[in-house]
Amino acid sequence: MPIHEDATPTGSVSEDGDPGPQPWRDPALPVEQRVDDLMRRLTLAEKIAQLYSVWPGAGAAGEDVAPFQQDMVDDGFDWRRLVADGLGQLTRPFGTGPVTPAEGMARLAQLQQEIVGAGRFGIPALVHEECLTGFTTHGATIFPTALAWGATFDPALIERMAAEIGQGMRAVGVHQGLAPVLDVTRDPRWGRTEETIGEDPYLVATVGTAYVRGLQSAGIVATLKHFAGYAASRAGRNFGPVAMGPRELSDVVLPPFELAVRDGRARSVMHSYAEIDGVPAAADRRLLTDLLRGAWGFDGTVVADYFGVTFLHSLHGVAADHGDAAGQALAAGVDVELPIVRCFGRPLRDALAAGTVSPALVDRALRRVLRQKCELGLLDPDWTPPRDTAVDLDPPAARELARQVAEESVTLLANDGVLPLRPEASIAVVGPLADDPDGLFGCYTFPRHVGLHHPGLPLGVSAPTLLESLQAELPKAQIGHAAGATVDGTDTTGFAEAVALARDADVCVVVLGDRAGLFGKGTSGEGCDVAELRLPGVQEQLLAAVADTGTPVVAVLLSGRPYALGAFEGRLGAIVQAFFPGQEGGAAVAGVLGGRVEPSGRLPVGVPRHPGGQPAPYLAPPLGHATEVSTVDPTPLFPFGHGLAYTRFDWTGETAAEPLSCPTDGSVRVAVTVRNAGGRPGTEVVQLYLHDPVAQVTRPVIRLIGYARVPLEPGQARRVEFTVPADLAAYTGREGRRIVEPGDLELRLGASSADIRHTVPVRLHGPERVVGFRRAMTSEVSVADV
Repeated sequence: MPIHEDATPTGSVSEDGDPGPQPWRDPALPVEQRVDDLMRRLTLAEKIAQLYSVWPGAGAAGEDVAPFQQDMVDDGFDWRRLVADGLGQLTRPFGTGPVTPAEGMARLAQLQQEIVGAGRFGIPALVHEECLTGFTTHGATIFPTALAWGATFDPALIERMAAEIGQGMRAVGVHQGLAPVLDVTRDPRWGRTEETIGEDPYLVATVGTAYVRGLQSAGIVATLKHFAGYAASRAGRNFGPVAMGPRELSDVVLPPFELAVRDGRARSVMHSYAEIDGVPAAADRRLLTDLLRGAWGFDGTVVADYFGVTFLHSLHGVAADHGDAAGQALAAGVDVELPIVRCFGRPLRDALAAGTVSPALVDRALRRVLRQKCELGLLDPDWTPPRDTAVDLDPPAARELARQVAEESVTLLANDGVLPLRPEASIAVVGPLADDPDGLFGCYTFPRHVGLHHPGLPLGVSAPTLLESLQAELPKAQIGHAAGATVDGTDTTGFAEAVALARDADVCVVVLGDRAGLFGKGTSGEGCDVAELRLPGVQEQLLAAVADTGTPVVAVLLSGRPYALGAFEGRLGAIVQAFFPGQEGGAAVAGVLGGRVEPSGRLPVGVPRHPGGQPAPYLAPPLGHATEVSTVDPTPLFPFGHGLAYTRFDWTGETAAEPLSCPTDGSVRVAVTVRNAGGRPGTEVVQLYLHDPVAQVTRPVIRLIGYARVPLEPGQARRVEFTVPADLAAYTGREGRRIVEPGDLELRLGASSADIRHTVPVRLHGPERVVGFRRAMTSEVSVADV
């Protein structure tokens, strides 16, 4: 049957014009059989057309939402020529400009109809969109940024959030989402820190894999970004070279991708822009083929980060021309060129004709692309794009999930008793982000990614500012407001009003942080790297001026990265951190300030004491921490995993006279009992760390290997038990193999990486084991009432 009533019947004929049997259209046949049949029918031009994307609406005169977009996009856009032989993908039909769901769906249906009608086989395009903080289209729910996901320490919640995002995307005809970002934060000066889940690979792996499961449960292909090493560039500079040995790559950078491929069954991977030891990821066969497909068994698609194939020629200088770049990318294992066709078009055809690229590489990539289209139903005879345009992309269920994620992510860093605020207090609310929704949104939200290029465009969603939310939260309070300064300006003339307001108030809430943007249009976001971790503009001076009044000050950070706060140690009544908390973030932060919401977030990255540029993740060997042989102390002001509550928790650990004995292929159980010893409900986050005192190579002093959120009513106690496989002690040894070796370990249970409450010694015995892709990568945890 035809795909559309008005589609031409050219999609029903074989290459020689004979309609004949078409096994590739038969959903009852195995996928591989269908793919084999279709591949035999395609010409070389039709095969190549399935390996690239087209980006309608992304003209060279537009604003960049991808690196070097204006340089890469050709204004001589010829749609009919581009789809004459079919088309592999469509790039961001909803996320390039402001459209309503109905407008976007109608336009997409028209584009798909034209693609189906143009090609001989009537194969629709696979449609991809961004979805890191929700479906990146106008009017869709805006969720907290990924760094906030990490702060929740709640994979189950993030899985539910991702499923909700995926359902909206699927309803309008999108097939693939470019998320999650599984880069492990190595230097928070990097502008894209906000897109990461945190500085610990276990946290990134478990939360990121939950997102993959959720998104794909809705029928959306999840795309793991950015494979690999992107976040470890020198000096935190975007696209910067990565100086990293194979051990750090294996033990820190790769595990989140590994878990998402194995347990999350991710169906797509996007290569990184990075070069590691001089080899760009887009041309790295060892990474994209030998490891990803050979060792890990990945059988999905590898897609290019935007213009990444071209960059092999234009930026990296490892390809002589675009045809060479196409050949290197295909040989490495890249299957699809995004976001437009540059290298996989005529340059690839010319290289094939010249014999410099093997046709077998085209067939290899094509098989993966067609397999995915088959799995998505795009090769079925009854496929049709969604027609019901009455789709709500910001439904109550999505807003409720956005609220939950925001509330769980807000992290109370310090509190001398000034919080919760008194209901009838006199409150001065100052700072550039107090009454500005920009502080709620990361750079991959529609308002900050696309909307800022359309002045006057409404947000498209309800997003009360913190000031508005606090007024609603504390209706009896006397609340005054003064911005005092802008986010990144140098004007201090507004200080006087802010200081006067603070001096006359019972308490002052100072709202500071970032405005996200792209390529220099923000203080955080892609291409918005910083030289040091100091609050942008004159915000630090504003905070100091207000603190000097003597009025108790609550600093609220709405930011995309942690900023150094050591200069204010002991000077502030409280500090609250919220990483771009989304459209419900103002209400979530106000709820914490007013006491309606119990703070339960924990830091996914440490907050530095000093703004100096040295990266200082907690995941470092002894000499990476404070020592007597250096005058630089990288100890953070607030460590990874830190977060306070409005109640107090007592911990009781189980003790043993001797170390727990465990074979190198076995497991041990450790437990702790946590009791809410205060008068308010609260949630403790129990964190399990591993310390390996002696190893073949230097090891992190401690590293996270398990965690559990434990909600507790006043007086309630719960027992938290971890089953810890010996495999979690594995690391890459001197011979380059991942091993579990016999010897002594310590399991440390704590409230943060620097607040250890209970230590359990363990002795591994038996032979040294080499472990691989099938090793245990997570601890099992159970929580039971006592």
